Amino acid sequence: MPKPFYIFLSRREAQIMDIIYKLGEASVTDVLNKLPDPPGYNSIRVLLTILEKKGYLTHRREGQRYIYVPTELPDKAKHSALDHVIKTFFDGSKPKVVSALLDSKITERELNELSKMIEQAKRERQK
Repeated sequence: MPKPFYIFLSRREAQIMDIIYKLGEASVTDVLNKLPDPPGYNSIRVLLTILEKKGYLTHRREGQRYIYVPTELPDKAKHSALDHVIKTFFDGSKPKVVSALLDSKITERELNELSKMIEQAKRERQK
C-alpha cells in the first residue's frame, strides 16, 4: 500500500527522501554530501533507519556500506505528492492548479508545451 508521500516526515526526513529520489539510491555518505547543514554521520544513519521502518526506504549491503533505495517508484511518488498538494492547497481542483501555474511567471515555451499536452490528452480521451 503506498505511503502518503511526505505527510508524516520531518523536514530532515523529507530532505533525505528528496536526495535519494534525485540520486536513485544513496549511502549515508552520499546523503551527507548533499544535505544542507548536515548533522553527523550517525544521525543520518539513524534517520535512514527510521525512514526504512516507516516503509519509505529499503536497503542492500555493498561491502561495509548500506545503499538505500526508495520503496516507491519515482512516478508513483510524484503522483502521491501531487495528489496531496492538490487536495491540500487547491481544494482538489486541477483547474485551480493550472490557474496558479498560469498566474506564475510562465514562459511562452512552457505555455505552448502545456497547450500541446492538453490537446494530446483530449485526443487520447476521444479514442
